[in-house]
Amino acid sequence: MANIALIGASGNAGSRILKELSDRGHRVTAIARNPEKIAALPGVTAAKGDVFDKTGLAALIKGHDAVISAVHFTTSDPGILIEAARKSGVKRYLVVGGAGSLEVAPGVRLVTTPDFPAAYKAEASKGADFLDLLRTVDDLDWTFLSPSAMFVPGQRTGKFRLGRDQLLSNENGSSISFEDYAIALADEIENPQHVKQRFTVGY
Repeated sequence: MANIALIGASGNAGSRILKELSDRGHRVTAIARNPEKIAALPGVTAAKGDVFDKTGLAALIKGHDAVISAVHFTTSDPGILIEAARKSGVKRYLVVGGAGSLEVAPGVRLVTTPDFPAAYKAEASKGADFLDLLRTVDDLDWTFLSPSAMFVPGQRTGKFRLGRDQLLSNENGSSISFEDYAIALADEIENPQHVKQRFTVGY
């Protein structure tokens, strides 16, 4: 059983990760701007936090075994989040990444392809920037988990594939449910396989 801080615990991905960790018996400090939106689950303590308050975040994170960042890239600052983790003294840092930085051909990121939806471009570009920044960080045991292109509500099947930097797809396209993504992230916390690496999950 681990003691985990989860930033962005009330969001689409965050709420599924929170449930997965709770179901596995971990203790979680669930951090959100509006903690009243956090589900009441076993082992979960809701806490109010601001992603732009480095000192406040560091204080909330301190003393945990790992911290997960599950916040939107366009409404946060990766530099502040990384510095908060450093300031807290917690070494294990996991990020709910984006698919935009995944490669569709050698050296070609999904976000740069002509058909990439304009509505998601800003978020995807910021996610790629976050990954690029993490790759310069050597004093945290970071992991960046990218979902597939379609990251949507669905079923918890436990049946998925893992990859590294290439977009995963099958005959139905490129997708992963929030629920199965949460399994992959929780597995990585319990059995680290991708320290200082990005990996991806998809069907």
